[in-house]
Amino acid sequence: MSLLNIGMSGLSASQSSLMTTGNNIANVDTAGYSRQQTVQGTKASQQFGNVYIGTGTTLADVRRVYNSYLDAQLQTTTSLNSDSAAYLGQVTPLDKLLSDSGTGLNGALTKFFASVQNVNAKPGDDASRQLLLSDAQALSNRFNSVSSQLNAQNANINGNLTNMADQVNKLAATVAQLNQKITEISSSGGMPNELLDARNETVRQLSTFTGAQIVEREGNVDIYLGSGQPLVMGNTVNKLEVVPGKDDPNRLALQLNRGSSTIDITSIMTGGEIGGLLRYRSTVLDPAMNELGRVALVVADQMNSIQAQGIDKNGDFGSNLFNSINSAAQMAQRSIASTGNSVGSGNFDVSIEDTGKLTINDYKVTFTSATDYTVQRLPDNSSMGSFSTLTTPPPVIDGFSMTLGGGTAAAGDTFKITPTRNAATNIKTEMTDSKRLAIAAPLGAAIAASGSGSGTLTIPASGQPTLTTQFDIYDAATTTAMQNGLKNSTPTKVVFGAVSADGTSQTYQFLDAKGGLISSGTIKPGESNTLNLSIPLKDATGAPIPPAPATQYTATFSMTFAGAPSNGAAINVSLSQPGSLDNRNGTTLAGLQTAQTVDTASASKGISLSDAYGKLVEGVGSKAAQGKLDSAATEAILANAKGARDSLSGVDLDEETGNLVKYQQYYTASSQIIKAAQEIFSTLINSI
Repeated sequence: MSLLNIGMSGLSASQSSLMTTGNNIANVDTAGYSRQQTVQGTKASQQFGNVYIGTGTTLADVRRVYNSYLDAQLQTTTSLNSDSAAYLGQVTPLDKLLSDSGTGLNGALTKFFASVQNVNAKPGDDASRQLLLSDAQALSNRFNSVSSQLNAQNANINGNLTNMADQVNKLAATVAQLNQKITEISSSGGMPNELLDARNETVRQLSTFTGAQIVEREGNVDIYLGSGQPLVMGNTVNKLEVVPGKDDPNRLALQLNRGSSTIDITSIMTGGEIGGLLRYRSTVLDPAMNELGRVALVVADQMNSIQAQGIDKNGDFGSNLFNSINSAAQMAQRSIASTGNSVGSGNFDVSIEDTGKLTINDYKVTFTSATDYTVQRLPDNSSMGSFSTLTTPPPVIDGFSMTLGGGTAAAGDTFKITPTRNAATNIKTEMTDSKRLAIAAPLGAAIAASGSGSGTLTIPASGQPTLTTQFDIYDAATTTAMQNGLKNSTPTKVVFGAVSADGTSQTYQFLDAKGGLISSGTIKPGESNTLNLSIPLKDATGAPIPPAPATQYTATFSMTFAGAPSNGAAINVSLSQPGSLDNRNGTTLAGLQTAQTVDTASASKGISLSDAYGKLVEGVGSKAAQGKLDSAATEAILANAKGARDSLSGVDLDEETGNLVKYQQYYTASSQIIKAAQEIFSTLINSI
């Protein structure tokens, strides 16, 4: 009987090993499966005389081949790789969009300025003017197109965050259920290998979405997000929710719902696809939208300003080429009231005062009382100062000012200010008549036909009058009054007097159209002289603009001439006439291509439009290149971690096939022991 029992124990053990090996082979492609091994022990020996003889074997355990360190490493590297892959998947198409000549802005800018040069060469040609207007339309359309793509990316990120949060919640619920089942089985002395594998694989899948921190506690796995906010505690699950951002509803935020309270964890979510998308949105997408918007604002503002200073083909001052950057709709879009603000807090109207001083930052306004507020520059929260809504005019901060309208704020109310965010979406070509392009400068000068004296007086093309008064195109009433006033106040005349006895100076008088004295001064005869002159503006009746007691408007201009004018020589200054072939204002417009008009408040004193866009392309390109390197690196690290885990816990078919043969032989040998026991027993019975 002892020999029979020994054979039976070996048969049972080999059968269990065969079943375990077969299970390993069957699960070779099961995700997260850890191979299993049988562990045998020796049964207690029995004493026969002075010796002890074994009584067979017993199955001590079916062990799961697993290393917690290797598994944790796999989860961490999975999170890092998913983060870098999600980031790269977003930044790569943006890089191609901005840098490609067919979809980016550079080609449209270059073509527009080429058309400006073409018009400057032929100021009176209607076909050239129409081409310039068409290229202006193409430029604004390109701004709109690129901005549309960026907004589509933001919408795509919002959609992905919603889907991923749902997946995280489902996986978290699965982990909690497995925690409970594993605890129940473990408490009764069982070893739930398959459930442990399933839980680890669920946690690994969770790591593809977010950088979860895993803590093992009393057989349970607790999962924390961000800086330690609990998602799973034993069999209890908190819900990850996607909600409109408190400061910006267009950008969805993540919050953890703990039943009795919620906490915003958007800023502290890292790792996984969610972390990669949030990182891309905050470090690439939003700055790119702001930079593109800043360029659009400078384009519209500068070109409209130059148009306002020139004369069109009809003899009128130029009108806007692009729509006003300070329309009521655009000013209202630049401020976003926080969802937690007091009832009736209203919102800010944000006016752009100096496009050259704009930055690509957003700002946060926080009210400390009903009238006082502080401004912080985002994302570093640097203080821009404390201000009051009672200050008139409102203070200018980084090129913009704010006026609270439509309500009354309370202490604690906050607003997010986005001065440039939507500008590329909103820019439109407003001009439709190419004759309205103001290519001519407003003033021209010519030597009077009589009394020119020695005839050595010359006015070079570069010395033609340059209007230095900048019309405020965003104050329509003032602009119209000044433009009409300039029309009513010209022509004027500079008349030279006698040369001093020592020949070092010569007098001049600046006269109005009726011969009235406006101002006087002296020049140096025989040298190049620049006169800085001012014209008091009047209406059609000759009354000052604006009426007293307000300060009268004046138009100031400068003019350069050379030579030795004789006593009585004169220079006539007049407004450019309809159909003028002058192109001085067009030349100023062409100069915008290289003029330092963007970021003028910086230490570099500004960069050009092309350089500003090039800086955007270069910045996104470098981030795309770095993202590609990071993705390749994390893929290699993930492959190593997976290889290390699989080398220990994975199923090796060659090894398992060898084990299968071994346990088959073991089973056969144990059968022979039983057969021998049967034969011995039969011999014994027959003998008796």
